[in-house]
Amino acid sequence: MSKSQQTPQSPSFDKSLFASDNNPSNIMPAKLTADSILKFRCHPGVSCFTNCCGNINIILTPYDILRLRRPLNLSAEEFLLRFTTPVYLEKTDLPGVKIHLDENGRCPFVTEEGCTIYPYRPTTCRYYPVGMSYFHAAGNEGSPAEEFYFLVKEPYCKGHEEPKEQTVREWRVEQGIDESDEMNREWMEIVMRRKSFGLQATLSELAQKMFFMASTDLDKFRDFVFSSSFLDTYDIDAETLAKIKTDDIALMKFSCKYLASSIFGTKDLTIKEEKVKARVEQNKSTQGEAEKQAMETYEELRRDRDLLKQQIEGQKKTDKKS
Repeated sequence: MSKSQQTPQSPSFDKSLFASDNNPSNIMPAKLTADSILKFRCHPGVSCFTNCCGNINIILTPYDILRLRRPLNLSAEEFLLRFTTPVYLEKTDLPGVKIHLDENGRCPFVTEEGCTIYPYRPTTCRYYPVGMSYFHAAGNEGSPAEEFYFLVKEPYCKGHEEPKEQTVREWRVEQGIDESDEMNREWMEIVMRRKSFGLQATLSELAQKMFFMASTDLDKFRDFVFSSSFLDTYDIDAETLAKIKTDDIALMKFSCKYLASSIFGTKDLTIKEEKVKARVEQNKSTQGEAEKQAMETYEELRRDRDLLKQQIEGQKKTDKKS
């Protein structure tokens, strides 16, 4: 996908990754709260069972990938190669992945009997048919976003005709959304903050590669932390190092701090003092070179101006004699 194919961002409204942007006509025009009543139930007895598992973009968060790998017993690299397709996260230049659908346009983990990885299903699947959005007033990127919910009602879905009623809050608990949201929160904040900048500001290719690695392949990110010059640059305490060496959840959360620090310049990670001093000296040297070059350019212009003045004066004298 090229950047030119991405849709320009609305200046005041951001949907989350768990919205249903592809079918806006199926979104009910009403804001819901956690206490709003939801009338819905999906089970093998409904005639449309698993119909919603096809022709859909299932964007995966870092926690989704980590959770899905458990029952499959796959390395991050093998999981990504076998089951995902690279994409740009909606209205950003941040690279991510979505579930790679089979030749029939259906999720590879679904059968006629249902989802084969249901306890480990992605966050997108847990939310459906509820969507969660964020509203930012234009120009107020620093202010807290208003969170609200909405209902997605596909014409074929018979789950809405089921008699079961519960609040959105109860639905979240039943679907295990609270855990997903807590695990996804820091990463989602990075994505939403990036979306607020729009497509005018573009990350470097290296920054995009680092975001992709830290978001999708914790095995490679761990190797990057412990086998590169990373620890020579950042001041990481011993307790954190011990945790991220073996604990994938701790490493995932640490990767978000690294991304926030490297992309937005937050104070989540501290660069070692000697590195800061070296950077200051480098900047001074660069500034000195720039000042020297500017002075040399000025002197060249001054010499050219004086030479031109001498030529004009000489021409005047010649004209008078003639």
